[in-house]
Amino acid sequence: MAATPTKDGPRINEDIRAPRVLLIDENGEKQGEMPLAAALDAAAEAGLDLVEIAGTANPPVVKILDYGKFKFQEQKKKNEARKRQKVVELKEIKLRPMIDDHDYDVKARAMSRFFEEGDKVKVTLRFRGREMAHQHLGIDLLMRVKRDFETIAKVESEPRLEGKQMTMVMAPRT
Repeated sequence: MAATPTKDGPRINEDIRAPRVLLIDENGEKQGEMPLAAALDAAAEAGLDLVEIAGTANPPVVKILDYGKFKFQEQKKKNEARKRQKVVELKEIKLRPMIDDHDYDVKARAMSRFFEEGDKVKVTLRFRGREMAHQHLGIDLLMRVKRDFETIAKVESEPRLEGKQMTMVMAPRT
């Protein structure tokens, strides 16, 4: 139910501005187009509020319902939506150009777990001292990572050198 919002929700009762409205009663049955005063009387007779459901329609659609209960239901829907959403985090894996195979396997398992959880992974390769003269080893290592994970992840930013480190960002395939 998308309503025309005021500061904190849809217009209710005397806040509704349209001279004629399309009324839906508390049972969900369409009562037809009528003057706003008649709709307000019907809501008062039922002991409930008149809530503007579709303010942009011509004429605006209003419904007779308990506004407190309506606000509570809307809040519950928002909370449910918030619970279901996944926040994608950026995890970082640090490597060295001369990494041993076993150490690489340990890092690869961690990266696999991150991709399964839906997180992005930033692979950082740090060069020390004379390793800067052999940047091709670093590029080869990052290409190996790219090759190993091409089935479950895509490269979001290609390897690039920033000072003494080379970085590459990968994201899980959806």
